Formats: sequence, structure tokens, C-alpha cells
Amino acid sequence: VLRAILTTHHHWDHARGNEELAQLFPGLRVFGADERIGALTHKVTHGQELSFGAIRVRCLFTPCHTSGHMCYFMWEDDSPDAPALFSGDTLFVGGCGQFFEGTAEQMHTNLTQILGTLPEDTKVFCGHECTVRNLKFALKVEPENEMVKEKLAWARQRDDEDLPTVPSTLHEEFLYNPFLRVTEEPVQRFTGRTDPVEVLRTLRSERDNFKKPKERPNPQAMLAFDWGLFGPFLEKK
Repeated sequence: VLRAILTTHHHWDHARGNEELAQLFPGLRVFGADERIGALTHKVTHGQELSFGAIRVRCLFTPCHTSGHMCYFMWEDDSPDAPALFSGDTLFVGGCGQFFEGTAEQMHTNLTQILGTLPEDTKVFCGHECTVRNLKFALKVEPENEMVKEKLAWARQRDDEDLPTVPSTLHEEFLYNPFLRVTEEPVQRFTGRTDPVEVLRTLRSERDNFKKPKERPNPQAMLAFDWGLFGPFLEKK
């Protein structure tokens, strides 16, 4: 029985189902930090702790991608399992979110003081599977970084097998994610900056302009096309 939703931010690809779920499950609690989140019932603040049975949750406010972005750090007392971070569009495997409603200063605080200080074995569950593209950019930033090369080869293999690349761990992210490596000499050399915030700002700008990936045709769609299943639609046009 669905009892609660923890929403990181208001963007439709993270919150669009809230209203319908709230109708399907009367009394459903919807947690978040932004009034723009659909069906919001409980507004949470930085450092607030929640519990759902044995699961403990700490809310971590990370404004930048959106002004009301909240991450959720979860653990169970006396459990051998590593804690988990649901990082939405703030921290990705090998990357970070775009600065739609915030600044490089904010993202630097998010990555170094809010998320970067969590236990190193924390599993990072981010909001999107853009690992291969992120790591291609990371390789451009640090072409000699063996961890980037290894992780990229692994992620490509996972993609080819239609398997997830999420989660990673925070420890791993510090080894190959350029946005967590702003004090490393190769990253500073790539950006031409030494101040960590300026390094981050330049990295994000470079990442935004990074070349678009070559689109691979969807194999199921190509098969349907070969079978003529799109014929009726094409004839209408």
C-alpha cells in the first residue's frame, strides 16, 4: 500500500504522477520543499527527519537545479546495508544537474558541504540514466584518469545489455565525477580556473555545450517500421 511520496523537485519528469496517485490512494502524504510540486501535503525543510517504519529519512536542501530542490538521505538503524541518497537532479553518476534556477555557488555548496560530506559508502540513486554521456564529458576533462576510462567502459557495457548504471557510491563519484573534483589539478587545467566555484561554473558551461550524442534508432521501432506497422499512420499524414 502506497503511503507516501518523497518528491525531489517540481519538474514533470519527477512529479507528474503525484496528482493521479493521490486520487488512487486517499490520505497519501506527498513530501517536498517546493509549492509547485503537485499534490504536495507536507512541506519539508533542510535537516528535517522523517521515518517510515524502520526507514529513517533526512531531508537535504540543495537549491540550484530548481530553487526548491530537496535530496533525501535514507538509512535503517542497526542495518548492515549502506545508506542511500536519492539525489534527484542535483548529483548524477559522473555529473551534476543544470543550474536552471540557481548559481554555481549554490551547486558548489550542495556538492561539497551537503552531499559530499555524507558517508563514503552511501549509494547514489540519481534521477536520470545519463551516465555514459556524463562520463564521455569526464574523459574530455581528464583524458588520463583511469577510473573514468574504467567506469565509462563498464557503463557502455551495461547500456548495451539494457541494465542500469545506478546506483554508484559517493566514494566512486569522487574518483571520476569532475564536478566533485574541482580542486584536482587536471580539472583546473581543463577549465583554466583555480577557484573551486569558478572551476564548477566553467565545467557546467562546457558540459552544457558538449556535443550531442549520436542517436541510436530504437530497435523495436525499427522492427515495427520494417513490418509496416507504421503504414496506417504514414498514410494519414
